[in-house]
Amino acid sequence: MTGPETPTPPSEPGLGEVTATVIVNAPADRVFAAFTAWGRQGEWIPFTEVRVVSGDGGEGSMIEAVTTVGPAILKDVMQVVRLDPPYEVRVVHLGKLLRGPGVLRATPMDGGRTQVVWHEWFQLPTGLAGRIAWPVLWPGSKVSLTQALRRFARLVEAGTLP
Repeated sequence: MTGPETPTPPSEPGLGEVTATVIVNAPADRVFAAFTAWGRQGEWIPFTEVRVVSGDGGEGSMIEAVTTVGPAILKDVMQVVRLDPPYEVRVVHLGKLLRGPGVLRATPMDGGRTQVVWHEWFQLPTGLAGRIAWPVLWPGSKVSLTQALRRFARLVEAGTLP
């Protein structure tokens, strides 16, 4: 049982759920390769630099994404927990602010297209702060994820990624 003295394990889904989706005019194997080009994610995730801090980028690797907007800096440390080429990438966010599982899925479609779904289950701060913050943050999070996926799609379609 978890309580105030026992933090929720980061692999447990939180109540802060965000999903974004896009259709990419490219085959799933290219989409998957672009997902796992960790160091290039900053090309489609605004204000963010991503790097592999341990491992080879595969399962068990630690990834760090640092987002900087003006004086605000948000460090997102995550572990790659599952790669299922060319269909799925699973991570667990391990930071103090960003915690919980996330998944990027690539579903092949007719005509060499791929549906991409990005889903995150963030653990929210406890108490009143969490209940107030999530409704305010959620629309921005969904908009941000959707815009990032649209940029991702354009780069993959143009052959810029991977």
